[in-house]
Amino acid sequence: MTASRARFGRVLTAMVTPFRDDGSLDLDEAQRLARHLIDNGSEGLVVAGSTGEAATLTDEEQVSLFRAVKDAVGTDASVVAGTGTNWTEHSVALTREAEKAGADAALVVTPYYNRPPQDALLDHFRTVADASNLPILLYDVPIRTATKIDVETLLQAAQHPNIVGLKDASDDIATSTLLAAQLPEGFEIYSGDDSMTLAYQAIGAVGVISVVAHVMGDLIAEQFTAFESGDLARAREIQFLERRLNTALLTSNPVSIKAAVKMIGFNVGDPRPPLRPATADEKQRIKAALQELGVL
Repeated sequence: MTASRARFGRVLTAMVTPFRDDGSLDLDEAQRLARHLIDNGSEGLVVAGSTGEAATLTDEEQVSLFRAVKDAVGTDASVVAGTGTNWTEHSVALTREAEKAGADAALVVTPYYNRPPQDALLDHFRTVADASNLPILLYDVPIRTATKIDVETLLQAAQHPNIVGLKDASDDIATSTLLAAQLPEGFEIYSGDDSMTLAYQAIGAVGVISVVAHVMGDLIAEQFTAFESGDLARAREIQFLERRLNTALLTSNPVSIKAAVKMIGFNVGDPRPPLRPATADEKQRIKAALQELGVL
């Protein structure tokens, strides 16, 4: 894999989905949060991904969210729509709707629960990629899906002209290194784990799809600049800050990050069930971490 220009930006925030007190979708607050993120270090947004609670959004809510966020950021940032599900036809339909809504790309997760064999997994990705003109980022997150994308499957998928990158949350840097050494030019890896961003930079990742960028986006952008300019000491310093913040955000995503985003002034509501709001103890830990960062 050779150096790439990061077509969707170096720092993409996996954006939380705001809900009102009654649990309904709050598109106005989504737009306000989207603009804030772009003004504070993010070059792109992933909408209705894991952090965005895609599993508890209706199709209509997802599509309206894609459209609202794209309207808010315009050409100032890329919008990557989470359209992957565990049913190929459903993923195809959502990807086509995301294209109509103005999204710049689609994030397609490995089908969860079904545990397809690798040949079926490859067929799934190719079918979704054939369904629209959107560039596709694959999403490898076996802790959520129970299926890892094998290196050979990824290499074959990367030959498809619409499959342009990977969000790598595999928690397997050794295998990711093997993959990075063989990928074709132009295929991009994005770190899918804030705690591993610097390690992924070292093997050629062009960016990160970040949760903590909600509250430290400018610092993460600085980390990329520091690494690229050879200031490894500063890049490490920021990575250590990210790790300490992640330690405070231990509860199932997005429980903790929603609490953090509330603390910085955005009315994003609580996660939908079966998740729950952060407890008092969790909020105290999150608040202390944000104070250390100088955010509060």
